Amino acid sequence: MPIIKSAKKRVRVAKKAAVRNSKTKRAIKSALKLFIRKSNATSHSNAQSAVDKAAKKGVMHKNKAARVKKQLATKAKAAGIKPAATTKKAAPKTTKKATPKKTPAKKTTTKK
Repeated sequence: MPIIKSAKKRVRVAKKAAVRNSKTKRAIKSALKLFIRKSNATSHSNAQSAVDKAAKKGVMHKNKAARVKKQLATKAKAAGIKPAATTKKAAPKTTKKATPKKTPAKKTTTKK
């Protein structure tokens, strides 16, 4: 056991991080297994999302995440799964009515 206060804190912090990382790793594994079992569009997008989250949190290296996502896409294409539409919905365009500008009233100054 560490004696120094900062070392004790590092042990606590490392323990919390290990728990957090193991949860993320478990989420990746379960999402990948679900995709392999079901092979549908929703499980594919969930698996990709889990991989992206792991890469963002630093649990998985970004290059490994890209490789795993490519492997998922290859398996999905072989299974005949069409990728989900990733287009964002366009915000409805609103037309602004032209409002006439009001000219400020001129101040009259009187000299004394």
